[in-house]
Amino acid sequence: MANIKSAKKRILVNRTKAERNKSIKSGVKTAIKKVYAAIDAKDKAAATAALTEAISTIDKATTKGIYHKNNAARKVSRLTVAVNKMD
Repeated sequence: MANIKSAKKRILVNRTKAERNKSIKSGVKTAIKKVYAAIDAKDKAAATAALTEAISTIDKATTKGIYHKNNAARKVSRLTVAVNKMD
């Protein structure tokens, strides 16, 4: 454990930010899983709805600095391709 006051504060702040980042990343993963679940169920309407929700969630995470913009673009692209490949 740190002895200096500023170092102690950094530890607390970093812990808080890590929890926030973890929560947002978890939300993104859940949104992505919903898209793939709809694709597996062969439900085009549900997949499209889940896709728009997932894109929104990913974009919000990107603007908050959780994901790099290229990483987010890759995730969105892969989801979109997967939904568009459905019958």
